[in-house]
Parts: sequence; C-alpha cells; structure tokens
Amino acid sequence: MKKSPKLTIVAASACALALALSACGGSTGQDANSGASSADAIISVYGCEPAKPLIPSNTGESCGGNPLDMMFSKLVRFDKSGKAHNEIAQEIKPNADMTQYKVTIKSGWKFSDGTPVTASSFTKAWSWGANVSNAQLDASFFDNIQGYDEIQKPGVASDAQLSGLKVIDDHTFTVDLKSPSSTFPILIGYTAYAPMPEVFYKDTKAYGENPVTVGPYNFKSWEHNKSIKLVKNKDYKGTAVVKNGGLEFRTYSDLDAGFADVQAGNLDVIDSVPTSAQRTFQSDATVQAYNEPGAVIQSFTIPGFMDHFKMDEEGKLRRQAISMSIDRKQIIDKVLGGLAMQPTDFTAPTIPGYSKNLKGSDNLKYNPKKAKELWAQADAISPWPAEQTFKLAYNSDGGAKDSYDAIANSIKNTLGIKAEGTPVPTFSEFRNNVGQRKYRDSALRSSWQPDYPSPENYLKPLYASSAADGNGSNDGDYKNPQFDAMLTKAAQAKSVDEANKVYQQAEQILLGDLPSVPLYYANAKGAAAKNVGGFTMNWKNLPVYEELTK
Repeated sequence: MKKSPKLTIVAASACALALALSACGGSTGQDANSGASSADAIISVYGCEPAKPLIPSNTGESCGGNPLDMMFSKLVRFDKSGKAHNEIAQEIKPNADMTQYKVTIKSGWKFSDGTPVTASSFTKAWSWGANVSNAQLDASFFDNIQGYDEIQKPGVASDAQLSGLKVIDDHTFTVDLKSPSSTFPILIGYTAYAPMPEVFYKDTKAYGENPVTVGPYNFKSWEHNKSIKLVKNKDYKGTAVVKNGGLEFRTYSDLDAGFADVQAGNLDVIDSVPTSAQRTFQSDATVQAYNEPGAVIQSFTIPGFMDHFKMDEEGKLRRQAISMSIDRKQIIDKVLGGLAMQPTDFTAPTIPGYSKNLKGSDNLKYNPKKAKELWAQADAISPWPAEQTFKLAYNSDGGAKDSYDAIANSIKNTLGIKAEGTPVPTFSEFRNNVGQRKYRDSALRSSWQPDYPSPENYLKPLYASSAADGNGSNDGDYKNPQFDAMLTKAAQAKSVDEANKVYQQAEQILLGDLPSVPLYYANAKGAAAKNVGGFTMNWKNLPVYEELTK
C-alpha cells in the first residue's frame, strides 16, 4: 500500500504525512489517583487526511490505510515482526501446485452491525474490488485470481464476480489462481482483502464516510481535516491484544506541530520526526524516542510519458544520470540527521530478499563524473533544452521540503541544469493529482510502506504493467514484459528463498530502467509522550497501536 506511498507508502508512506489542522488538547483516561494505566484510555496519534473514502480496496496510502488496518481484520494478521498468523481464517490449504487454495473461516465473527462474517463476505468484496466498473485503486492486487481479466473489460456489470472464487458453504470457499503463488497466504493479509458487510453494496459512497467494520477497533467518527476516531471492539475475536479504549488519528498540518504537541503532552504518539528535531529527539527528555532500521523506501518516480525520459535509449541514460547526480550520503547526514540508509535495491533492509549486491546497484551511487557523461550521451541523441527545468513535485505538508530542495540542488550542481522542487499544499491534493496523471512534465515524490513482508509487495504494486494506467500504484505507468515475467516466475517458486532470488533478478531490470529513483531507506523513528506505555514500532515503521497505554 502506498501508505505514505502505504504512496505509502506510502507509501507512501511512509510516509504519507499530513494535512490541515493542528490538533491540541490531551487525551483522557489516566487514573489520576493511582497513576495506573487505564484500559479505557483513548490514545491520540499523529494522522493525516485520507485521499479517498474509507474503503479497503480503494486505499493506497497510509492516511486512510493506518485507520483501516485497525478496523478490519483479514484472513491473516501480521504480528509486530511481520509474521503472518491466521486471524479470521481457520485454515488456508493449497493444492499440490499452489494454483488453488481452500479457505475455511472461523465461526462467530461478526461485523460491527451484528451481521455474520461468511465466505461470501470475502468473495463478494474481492470481486467488487477487482471489478473495473468500480474503479478501485487496489484492483491489481486481485489480478492472479481466475476471472480477473474478464471483469476488467469495459462495460462489465459492477456486481460481476471473479470466476475463480467459489463459495462451498458459509465457512468455506476456494480460490483458483491463473498461475501458482507461494505468496498468496501472505498477500491476503493486505487491506484490500478485508471482508465487507452486505450494507456496503447498498450505498458505497455513504459507507466510505461511516464504515461498518470487523477488527480490533470499530469506527466512531470522521471529522474531515481534523480526526478519525476509533473505539475498542469488545466483540473482537482475533489475535491482537488491545490494551486501550480507542484511537484518535489527528490530522496535522506539519510534522513540527505534531512533534511539539508530543513534547507538550498534548499528543500521545507520532510515527515520524521532523527535520528540526532529528538530531536531538533521542536525547530529548520530554519524549520517549524510537529509532531503528525500517521498512520504508523513499524515492521519486519519473513517469514514462515524460519528454526526454521515456523508456528508450535517451530516457534510460537520463534516468541513470539523474540518479548518479544525487549525493544521498550528504542528504542523509545533513538533512535527515543520519536517520536513514543509502539504498542498494527497491525493497528495504528489514524485508527477506533484500540485497546489497545486485547488478546495476552502482546506478544508485553518487558518481558526478559518470552522471555528466551519461547526460552528454543523452544530449547527443536529443538535446535537453537549456531553458527547461527538471521538476520534482512533492506534498509540502509531509516534511519533505528540505530533502527535495537538497535533491534538486545536487542534480543542478552535478549536471549544470535547472532543477527545483515544486510543492503541492496537501498530500491529499498531491495524490489525487498523481492519480489523474496531471503531472506530465515532472518527477513525483513516491515512498512505500509495505503491506506484507515480501519483495513482491515492493515490486508488483509499483512496477507491474497490471498496476499501471490507474489500476494500482504504478504512478509512472512503467511497463516491461521481461519484468512482469520475472514476477510471475517468482510467484510460482516452491520456496520463499527461491522466490526471493527471482525477485532480485527482477530488481536488476529495474536498476537499469529506473522507473523510479530510490533515495534512501527511512529508519523507523517516532516519539511518544512520557506518560504513554507500550510504545514500540512494528515491521512496517508504524506504532503498535493496540499495545499503547496511558
């Protein structure tokens, strides 16, 4: 999930950091007499305005994705280290060649409106999310299920079902895949695979503002540009242990305001640190600090339709030149306070399959001499106009200004061309513009916060042909049949280790084409107020929200 780009991962996200009003006023819940933590305490956490309504299959960034993950259980749930455990699923059983999975779900699970979770709660939701007529951002996550191609055809009925999904009874269904997949039991832990209640299909627009849920927390309210409030689900039957009474995701205009509120005790937890505090937050006596290697990758995408940067000889030379012109170490040291790592691939150091030694990784190293040579070779094919500026669009409410000013300066000083960061006021506006392909002559800030712990999640949503043209998070509309074939081959592997070797071969293709330019791996870093307990961060750089106490 681009939950920043979760992009993010936002990755997004990662990433996808803020919007509108700065919240103030502390949360209540502490037992004033004993000082003990209260199981009813409401924990206030740093948040941002979602770019889309609160619908699991249409959320590709962390502003909406983080609350949704707390409201929706899936067949499996990832623990804080990224290991998958059955949640609603009783059993997920593959056939011999992993082209069919038989799923049995546990009895007794109910949505927040009291209706039961059944097999069709999954099959109908997945079909609706995959259906082209419903225009869901995460449609491509279902592309390996039989029948996907058919319900991606223009004009298909919006309630058409995936032919590869068959309900056997209320607690059992089968999934037939187009090709073998060893990662399917992990993939289904992603937000888009959440079950949906029948009320969803009656009025999807209204549902997106007031969702009926099935997870550790129930939805309470969404006051746009201010907060999303969740309350503990007392009927929750899953594996998470909820130690507080609810969460309030507060919308902030910038990181500095959020961090200042944590220092003052007016906000309980923030999942990032502003540039102004990165050198001092670990020794700041007013907060609890967290800083460990993380799973978020920061990058910028160069769209394949951008003049002089298409996927031809000139375009590839310029992409490599731009990448080699960036002094990443200086940016990490001077701007980020050393709280990041230089990239060597397109995943992250905490993910199985990460590699430091891929062929082509030199394209991610600062090499001003080679950068100038490559730029000159591209100019020999088609000259770069002297008056043209290499632009980098980013959202200004996410604390990225200093980084993008430094990136632009590095490119300008190395290549002798005009380069500048071009800020957009809010993340929501920026992501909506990206989705509508409004940036025709600009690179785009991108980041990725993983949805499940596999290289597949970094590669397929961002670079597969099936995720281009608005069908996923492939914002640059990159398409390479060789890369797509590698993804298919990796999914058919008999073991995780075998699959990861193939994913690394796929990454070598990306290192040559550079549909995006990796900048750095962001550390998992954040802060909590002094009276907060249980503060730690999970495998995808987020607080373990359900364990927070006060």
